[in-house]
Amino acid sequence: MAESSHPRLSRLAHTVLQPGFEGTTVPDWVRRRISEGLTSVVLFARNIHGPEQVAALTTALYAENPALVVAVDEEAGDVTRLEARTGASRPGNLALGTLDDIDITEQVARDVGRELHGLGITLNYAPSADVNTNPLNPVIGVRSFGSRTDVVSRHAAAWVRGLQSAGVAACAKHFPGHGDTVVDSHDGLPQVSADAGTLALTALPPFIAAMDAGVRAVMTAHLLVPAYDSRWPATLSRPVVGDLLRGELGFTGLVVTDAVEMGAVADRYGLTGAAVRAVAAGADAVCVGGAHADEATTARLADALVAAVTDGRLPERRLAEAAARVTEFAGWAGALRRRAPGPRDSPGIGLTAARRAVRVHHGPDRATEFPLVGTPHVVELSPATTLAIDPGTPWGVAEPLKTLRPGTTSVRLGERQLQDGDEVLERLALRPADGRPLVVVVRDAVRYGWMARALAGLVRRRPDALVVEMGVPAGERPGAVYLATHGATRVSGIAAAEVLVGRTGPS
Repeated sequence: MAESSHPRLSRLAHTVLQPGFEGTTVPDWVRRRISEGLTSVVLFARNIHGPEQVAALTTALYAENPALVVAVDEEAGDVTRLEARTGASRPGNLALGTLDDIDITEQVARDVGRELHGLGITLNYAPSADVNTNPLNPVIGVRSFGSRTDVVSRHAAAWVRGLQSAGVAACAKHFPGHGDTVVDSHDGLPQVSADAGTLALTALPPFIAAMDAGVRAVMTAHLLVPAYDSRWPATLSRPVVGDLLRGELGFTGLVVTDAVEMGAVADRYGLTGAAVRAVAAGADAVCVGGAHADEATTARLADALVAAVTDGRLPERRLAEAAARVTEFAGWAGALRRRAPGPRDSPGIGLTAARRAVRVHHGPDRATEFPLVGTPHVVELSPATTLAIDPGTPWGVAEPLKTLRPGTTSVRLGERQLQDGDEVLERLALRPADGRPLVVVVRDAVRYGWMARALAGLVRRRPDALVVEMGVPAGERPGAVYLATHGATRVSGIAAAEVLVGRTGPS
């Protein structure tokens, strides 16, 4: 094997990998690879069952290497690993950007940081610094602070300050900006068509703001930006990573790839080809293990990096430089971890922020009783979510409404269940008995033709319906009353339910 015949190169190769693994305890193969130079691991929802278990897991990892980087993808909001089983207790970026109170954003990020710090996690792949200029974006959406560059810039900086003040390193993503895309990079290769001048004014400022706020890690995006490089996706592009990020913007910290098993790069260059090219282009750490969380994958990637050096495709000095940056970052993040995070700003800040982010619009049918007087029937239209969101993460308004208004009934339907069209809509709109309010809950209705059609059909049949949008609100605001939560977190659902029954006042 390349590893055994080139021990120094093998150690360097292990240093630049950031793999995931299965299970809630440290596998033997991870211990083995740490002894061979592995300097980072990534935790996913599958590794997280509770605070005591996670703390024991990270303690065991640090026993193998006290300077290890333990990373997680905890954006709060819809993308949560810590609360994938319960739904997030903090609103996501779009809710914070809508609220547009940087003190609240900093407090929420600090609250996330305190929790991560207590669990022994040193690097968080957050915040998203993408400007979501395209409402049809299938992978960013509510993960962005909004569609305005100035809003995203100030809140990305606040998120960095808040998280790092609690002793956890932040990572701004997805460079050079994933906001103006219509393809999910988990599945295919998105392309950004804007010219360099436009990108400099719209997409890059949030990353600059994050750097000014002290961010020491940036994650690259798997997308093609012809304004910078017409051949290679950004993660694999020397003009993007070396010339733009390092040269023009002067970033000297850690460059991390988005997961290299994602379709945008793995389908074109293979897992090992993408990893080698990314390091050659200037990336320092290769993230892998969402779907390939095993020793064989880690060994293949380490072997591929060693082989690329020996056959001249990857300069040894570039691999050594990447490994040195990972080691330097690990030392800095470890020192950050050893700092006390300080007292909590405000317990319950997540629900407070979610409540303040709800927006209510009244339609022409003023006869609808609002807040709700009777017990409603709730119809939730459920889309397939991006792979960035754990599929079992709870969301919606029906369950909190059942707590606040006993007797509430509900049904949740996806595209397949609505294939019978008008017949299903008739049953949904006319059931239950006359006189009960109808609440229709959607998630990014503008992006799904079937959902938009179903919503329109339900509102035609029940013009008194109340509509709750838990994704990106865009286009028309149907219904007698239209609520926008700007995210589908657990606390966003609670906040919407409270407004519907009059527990809290709408914004």
